[in-house]
Amino acid sequence: MPRFAANLSLMYTELPFLERFAAAASDGFVGVEYLFPYAWPTVELAARLAGNGLQQVLFNAAPGGNNVGDMATAWDQGARGTACLPGREAEFRASVEHALTVAHTLQCPRVHVMAGCPSHEVPVEQAYDTYLGNLAWAASLAGTAGVELLIEPINTRDMPGYFLTHQGQAHAVVQAVGAPHLKVQMDLYHCQIMEGDVARKLRQYLPGGAVGHIQIAGVPERHEPDMGELHYPYLFGVIDSLDYAGWIGCEYRPRRGPVPGATRAGLGWLPK
Repeated sequence: MPRFAANLSLMYTELPFLERFAAAASDGFVGVEYLFPYAWPTVELAARLAGNGLQQVLFNAAPGGNNVGDMATAWDQGARGTACLPGREAEFRASVEHALTVAHTLQCPRVHVMAGCPSHEVPVEQAYDTYLGNLAWAASLAGTAGVELLIEPINTRDMPGYFLTHQGQAHAVVQAVGAPHLKVQMDLYHCQIMEGDVARKLRQYLPGGAVGHIQIAGVPERHEPDMGELHYPYLFGVIDSLDYAGWIGCEYRPRRGPVPGATRAGLGWLPK
């Protein structure tokens, strides 16, 4: 059975962020992920991980900002990445360099970098060339640090205008860059919304080794994976049959909302 990591940005939201580590550990999780670590001291995050016997398996590079303060607030101000945005290469590099420093302290083996939402004035070819150039630089730096760099197709309903939207597109980018430390983050929620045929996509892409991380949520409401149109017990069997050895991030919002015990009450889907 796959290894599951709790996403602390979406789960246990009835608790202050730093208290979510203990809550996840008490529910049996041994891995955690979250969107961004930049609003908290890195040493404090490392202490919460160590104190609860948890492994940090993934976080995102900042979606914008040239300094740590701006990086901590960029998402809330609407930033969705800079990797494909011409003229913002220095900002992208600053975010990757800082993310790799944080990853070293947290002993986190992978970092997701967001592509961004280019304006309509930017030609697609220019955005694509900028994307490839930035990823080649970042993957080389990540490789030196012993970290996998991930890119993730995201659905256009949740994130209109996002540059990377389909699995085939992401894998073509990875092939074009040709760096061993660049891989795809395969979120089955986004995949179902944009493409469907999820089991076939798993069988197509997992054997090649280019998928570095998987995430799950129910479709379409993004609640627990025992709700909605995807039958996850079957998909977990497919993943097992393909010998996937990575983590599966539980990036969903508990159906009961941010009320005490909501996340724990919704964990009935979790294989024992």
